[in-house]
Amino acid sequence: MQNESSPGNYRPLYSEEERIRRDTSVWTLIQGILAPVQFVVFLVSLALVVRFLITGEGESAAIWSVVIKTITLYTIMITGCIWEKVVFDCYLFAPAFYWEDVVSMLVLALHTAYLLALFYGWLNLQALMYLALAAYGTYVINAAQFLLKLRAARLQSQQLHAGSMGVAA
Repeated sequence: MQNESSPGNYRPLYSEEERIRRDTSVWTLIQGILAPVQFVVFLVSLALVVRFLITGEGESAAIWSVVIKTITLYTIMITGCIWEKVVFDCYLFAPAFYWEDVVSMLVLALHTAYLLALFYGWLNLQALMYLALAAYGTYVINAAQFLLKLRAARLQSQQLHAGSMGVAA
């Protein structure tokens, strides 16, 4: 029985064609810009939400910061779907990013639940802020998934480069 690391079972994160499409797509640059922007928006919003929960101050800023964070999330999700279509020829759930996309759906669902609860008044303000924190917790898990995947892609690229140079990786 072969294990996952045996050559017969190893599937690189990107095929050569996918890697070329990734490296030449403008959507890769867009994702590379949006991801840190979204993270900064998340950090500011997290601080505002926690400040509100601790002090009761800054209600409006906390509420609207989560709305802005949700807009940035939708933006990165839409552009990410386009990126995935360009690179892998499917909008979501490409094998290389299947679990990241699954968790992304949960992140999106929780952020959307926040918007619905806010606009329809389904939750009191404190519960709304706890829902935002739940959404943010799943966002952190999802961001970690993508960072690990980015690291794997870099390692794969280094191994390919070393292999093309005739050097053992």
